[in-house]
Amino acid sequence: MAITAAMVKELRDSTGAGMMDAKKALTETDGDMEAAVDWLRTKGLAKAAKKSGRTAAEGLVAVAVDGGVGVAVEVNSETDFVAKNADFQKMVGSIASVALGVSDIEALVGADMGGKSVGDVVTDKIATIGENMTVRRMARLEGDSVAAYVHNAAADGMGQIGVLVAVKGNDTQGIAKQIAMHVAATSPASLNENDLDPALVEREKNVLTEQARESGKPENIIENMIVGRMKKFFSEVTLVNQQFVINPDITVAQAAKDAGVEVTGFVRLAVGEGIEKEEEDFAAEVAKTMGG
Repeated sequence: MAITAAMVKELRDSTGAGMMDAKKALTETDGDMEAAVDWLRTKGLAKAAKKSGRTAAEGLVAVAVDGGVGVAVEVNSETDFVAKNADFQKMVGSIASVALGVSDIEALVGADMGGKSVGDVVTDKIATIGENMTVRRMARLEGDSVAAYVHNAAADGMGQIGVLVAVKGNDTQGIAKQIAMHVAATSPASLNENDLDPALVEREKNVLTEQARESGKPENIIENMIVGRMKKFFSEVTLVNQQFVINPDITVAQAAKDAGVEVTGFVRLAVGEGIEKEEEDFAAEVAKTMGG
């Protein structure tokens, strides 16, 4: 029987199992939904799935580089305590190494890691540690040279913020690593003006236009004001146009040029960004822990 995306979604919704686990369960049971649920329970995956409703917004970002290829992977846990756990850190580091050989997050979850899929390894760790965990994001970057930087490192190659920077040319001065540190500090929106979200640019232009019109100046003057203000906006949010934090007298693009290279791309992943965390007061948390 053909396993459809709708069937996988239905099983995931009813059990909380991961996508790869749900698909495997349906495949093994020839699409029988009830049998697939039992298969998940038999494998111990349903037990782990009970934790999947809990918010996993902590964790680590791990980076790995091999020649001209770099990857950054975010693996989430529920608490910062788990992020400091040596077994969790070892697993995250291994996942990042596996990521060097795949192209996207779906391939990563299904990739082999020591005889099991990455998804199965994470599921086993959920059962062992007792917290929900997810392999949330993966980014891949290629170039003549790729440098990595980790901010607030918890262990070698992993921490709260992971950055990759790719350059074209021979990076003999290590400028890519310095630019990676710059990216961690400034969090640019894009590499250059052309890569910016058009909706973001249009929204900013509209705001600046209204601000300029409140000055009461003629339209031709306002147009010139907008050009200047948009240039300032681009210099603040695009990497190559930002002032280089190590030498604010020059832009990042100029710093790269002086070092004989050109920045061609970057990735910045921060743990938990975009996840809405559940808020709970301390008294309620203690009461829950004590079973009250």
